[in-house]
Amino acid sequence: MEAAIRQAGPRSSVIVGTIDGTVVGYGASAIEDLCDGAPLAVVSDLYVDPEARGVGVGEAMMDALVAHAEAAGAIGIDALALPGDRATKNFFESFGLKARAIVVHRDLRPSDPETTG
Repeated sequence: MEAAIRQAGPRSSVIVGTIDGTVVGYGASAIEDLCDGAPLAVVSDLYVDPEARGVGVGEAMMDALVAHAEAAGAIGIDALALPGDRATKNFFESFGLKARAIVVHRDLRPSDPETTG
């Protein structure tokens, strides 16, 4: 397993995860400035083909994203795990990430009269 970083610039990175030279995953992160000017790394994508999971590719890619964040001087790293996706939450927690926000939502579109009877 390998994670190869392809930097798009000092404030962003795109990585691929490989097994025996075959790409089986990718990840991306960017450095964003907080309102006080402090840099924060934000993981926007991290994906491993389901057939290649459980052998360390995701971990290698996350290690590379964390290393990029540290090299960029980021004060922290954020990533998104959707509600109910316990595997993703557990994966990120294994890297020391902790839930610190809950996004709540209410759909304001009108209901479809054909489905609401």
